[in-house]
Amino acid sequence: MDFIEKSKIRLEHWITHNDHHQEEYELLAEQLEDAGKEESAEQIREMIELTFKSTGCLRNALKAL
Repeated sequence: MDFIEKSKIRLEHWITHNDHHQEEYELLAEQLEDAGKEESAEQIREMIELTFKSTGCLRNALKAL
């Protein structure tokens, strides 16, 4: 397997990994809100946005291969 194929596999793995974590972050943010921890929930929601952007970069990198 050449470097490009290995890179595709790694990128696909990281995308899936990020998607899974993003689901967990959303659940945590909801739970924090329910517990009255708005500031913590806001920080998690900001991280969700950043994760979404970083996953977009990974998707773009994969497409460019």
